[in-house]
Amino acid sequence: MTFLSGWRLWQRMLLAAALGVIGALGLAPTSIWVATVSALLAVPALFQAARSRTEAALTGWAFATGYFGYALLWIVEPFLIDVARHGWMAPFALIFMAGGLALFWAAAFALAAMPWRTAQRRTWLLILSLGIAEFARGYVLTGFPWAGLAQVWVETDALLLLAWIGPNGLALLTLLAVLPPGSALARGMGGFALLLRCVPAVAFGLAILAVDAIRPQVESTGKRVRLVQPNAPQHQKWDPDWYPVFLERQLQFTAEGARPDLVVWPESALPYWLDGAGPVLEEIATAARGAPVVVGVNRAEGARIFNSLAVVTPEGVADPVYDKFHLVPFGEYVPFGDILEFFGISGFAARSGQGFSPGPGPSVIKIPGIGAAVPLICYEAVFPQDVNAVPGRPDLLLQATNDAWFGTWSGPYQHLAQARMRAVEQGLPMVRVANTGVSAMIDPLGRITAALPLNKAGYLDAELPLPLNATVYGQTGDLPLLMAMLILLLGAARIQARPEPANSD
Repeated sequence: MTFLSGWRLWQRMLLAAALGVIGALGLAPTSIWVATVSALLAVPALFQAARSRTEAALTGWAFATGYFGYALLWIVEPFLIDVARHGWMAPFALIFMAGGLALFWAAAFALAAMPWRTAQRRTWLLILSLGIAEFARGYVLTGFPWAGLAQVWVETDALLLLAWIGPNGLALLTLLAVLPPGSALARGMGGFALLLRCVPAVAFGLAILAVDAIRPQVESTGKRVRLVQPNAPQHQKWDPDWYPVFLERQLQFTAEGARPDLVVWPESALPYWLDGAGPVLEEIATAARGAPVVVGVNRAEGARIFNSLAVVTPEGVADPVYDKFHLVPFGEYVPFGDILEFFGISGFAARSGQGFSPGPGPSVIKIPGIGAAVPLICYEAVFPQDVNAVPGRPDLLLQATNDAWFGTWSGPYQHLAQARMRAVEQGLPMVRVANTGVSAMIDPLGRITAALPLNKAGYLDAELPLPLNATVYGQTGDLPLLMAMLILLLGAARIQARPEPANSD
């Protein structure tokens, strides 16, 4: 029992939600990781105050709803692009998204609230169940791992641990470091008992020092990549009056200065269908003066349409072409879209009905003079498992995105943070080009070596770093961690099922 045991359930839920909001301050753009740690330290006190599994589930749901509610405030921004059409959906989108993601935490709290014989065992089960819940959040119903606990460490050396254990491993390590001392404090422990429960936190700190000590040197390829940022506001991007303005801006940025080795334009940079863009592709090739240009473009194949990236050769030909496969639900496609469109519900980026079609899956494109690149269109960069699924060992990651949808507060910076995580996980440099920013060159250690700020039109020539050796996480992925967590969970269930030892009296 804790000092919160005398509080009513609604009071504890309000406190949990407030602590969740504080916990979200660890995410970009504030990046106050101490706030996240402080909020998590209070979780065991809330958990132990629950009188039933239902109360535990509601407590976990309230904490996570506060956390995701603040972390995903940017999600209302797309609805404000066309207020007359989508504005009414904004509050519902935030409420249902935050509350829906919080169900994973509710389930974890309910599972951990089994009638263990000691509260400490319940704390360890809570750690394990939350780790599994966060893992599931990245996979279930196409997944949405945004605002994961590992993301609070992006501005610290703990980021380097991603190369070894990945984002789910770092999230579990965070819980292991914080919840045991939080549980001890909730029960008024001190002295040696408290110190003993701080051992995982000390181990976490030592692990950070260890990976920092063996941090490899990053060398340059000597290649220069031009990042083109046209800064096309979303409400003007598809306006025919503005088409020539943004296209001419990108052509001008491509043609200026000394010729780079590669030019990259952002997602959906061309206002024309790829099949009818032949003359524009020739203009792009002329402006690039022999350098390959990667451009974001939509293409049609019969009744199907695709969100694509194309490499424009010096001859003005689009080859190869990559089609985005991990589409944004209700953004690029709507389940049963032809039916829902009758009621005025359609995806933001979709042209009609069910919207874009998915491409075949993770792949590599060959860029002349540069090497093998993993193309990632916008949202695809938030899924570590998709990057891990790419065959072979590429030379770089390449993300083209249109973050104008995300507004100017937290969305673009949280998206950038996740791009940095993918670079560390794979030990690969990332070329990131965003329509309105932030465009950046990211080295294999997750450091931004050059960047264009948000909402600025311009271009930037940045040196492309060499990749590092293949990382442990890049070779193993999430499967070993998942298997370990499931085995521990099954072991805990078996222990729980054992009858209590008979009384010797």
